[in-house]
Amino acid sequence: MFQILVIQQYTLGSKIILGVFFVAMTYILLNYGMKMIEMGYVLKYKRPLYNHFYLRLRRLNKNQKSILNNQFSFYKKLTAKEKRYFEHRVASFIIDKDFIGRDGIIINDEMKVLIASTAVMLTFGFRDFYIGIISKIVIYPGNYYSNINKAYHKGEFNPRLKALVLSWEAFVKGFDNESDNLNLGIHELTHAIHINSMKERDVSSIIFSDSFKELSALFTENESLRDELKASHYFRKYAFTNQFEFLAVTIENFIETPQEFKSQFPEIYNKIRQMLNFNVLGY
Repeated sequence: MFQILVIQQYTLGSKIILGVFFVAMTYILLNYGMKMIEMGYVLKYKRPLYNHFYLRLRRLNKNQKSILNNQFSFYKKLTAKEKRYFEHRVASFIIDKDFIGRDGIIINDEMKVLIASTAVMLTFGFRDFYIGIISKIVIYPGNYYSNINKAYHKGEFNPRLKALVLSWEAFVKGFDNESDNLNLGIHELTHAIHINSMKERDVSSIIFSDSFKELSALFTENESLRDELKASHYFRKYAFTNQFEFLAVTIENFIETPQEFKSQFPEIYNKIRQMLNFNVLGY
C-alpha cells in the first residue's frame, strides 16, 4: 500500500513537472514566434506591430491633468483615446524618474508634468516610452555651471550618470514660441533617446537606430544635400556641429514646424517621422 502511494505521488509529481515544462516551452515558442512575426513586420513597414497595450491605465491627479490640458498644446491634437494613453504614459514616466531640484528650486507638479509630457510626446510612437537610460532629472532655476567642462549650461544629458539636467527657465522658454524651432526640452531629450536606442534592442529602439543610419546614408550618398540644408537657413547653424546635434535640431523643427519641414525637405521629414513612428494629426 505504501509503495502504491509513493508511486502515485511520484506519478502526480512527474505530471506537474511535465505540465509546467510544457507551459514554459509553449510560452517561449509563442514569444519567439511573435518576435519573428513582428521583426518581419518591422522590416516591411518600418513600425512596431502595436504601440499601446496596458492592463490598467494610470491617471493624473486633478492638478496634473489641468497643467497638461492648459499648458501642453500637443495634448490637444490627440484623439480621446490617445489622450488617455498619453496621460497614462505621463503618470508612469513621473513615477519612474527621480526629480531633483538644485540651487533652491522646489520640484512641483508643473515641472514633472511638462518635462514628462515632452518625453512622452517624443516617444508616443514607441512601445517602450520610458527612455530607460534616464534615471534622474535634475532641475536648476536658471543656467548652471558645469565642473566637467568649466562652462555655464542650459541643459545636457549625462549618460554616465543617467541624468537629464535642465535649466527650468530655459525649458519653459522653449515653449513660449512654439514655431521658432528652438526647444531645450525636445533637444536634450532627443539626445537621451538617441543614446538609449544605441544601447537597447527593443523594437522601437531598433527602428529609431536603423532610421538614423538610413538618414546618415542619405547625406553620404547626396553630397549636395548638406549644402542645400545650410543654404536654406531652415535649420540653425548648431545643427551642423555633428550628427548628434543635427538629429536633435531636426527633431525640434519636426515637432514645431512640421508642415514647413515637409514642404522644404520631404525626404528628411519622412525619415524623422519613420524614426519616431509619428502618426499624430498635423504630422
